[in-house]
Amino acid sequence: MSKVIVLVALIISAGWLLPEGHEIPVVGASSTDWNPRSFWHSPWGRSGVHKGIDIFAKEGRPVVAASPGLVVYTGYNDIGGNVVLVLGAKWRFYYYAHLHDTVSHVGQWLATGDVLGSVSNTGNAQGKPPHLHFAIRSLLPLLGQFQANKPQALLTMFYVDPGGYLAGAGRSL
Repeated sequence: MSKVIVLVALIISAGWLLPEGHEIPVVGASSTDWNPRSFWHSPWGRSGVHKGIDIFAKEGRPVVAASPGLVVYTGYNDIGGNVVLVLGAKWRFYYYAHLHDTVSHVGQWLATGDVLGSVSNTGNAQGKPPHLHFAIRSLLPLLGQFQANKPQALLTMFYVDPGGYLAGAGRSL
């Protein structure tokens, strides 16, 4: 039993030891390509709250890994369209949605800057300008982020503002 506890502790610790990257996930994009106030904007469609940012770019522009990690899902859903989900440092999931295509696969390790797909408007973005919906969700609650006055207040502990994350290049968030 104690060996299992030690193994679990080592696995959890490993997630905190991985280095984080801070790269804008759309090639050629800058902070002027998204609205910094769109994170946690409400009301927002079926999800109620916009839990990411939309980085606008021309269709087909490469989408790259913002941080290193393991691809845990690629596929299609009616909201995100073609999506890629990457598990990275600090036990955070990096969600890339509305992709035209995906060139990554489950089990693949991505380094910061590796191409994983391209910009489009699939899913519920059809009929809207091409963009990447980029969200970061923590597997573990970030208790200091709890905001009781926000819609879906309990979820505020699990989402990182991607705009702040990208503005924080070179520092840990």
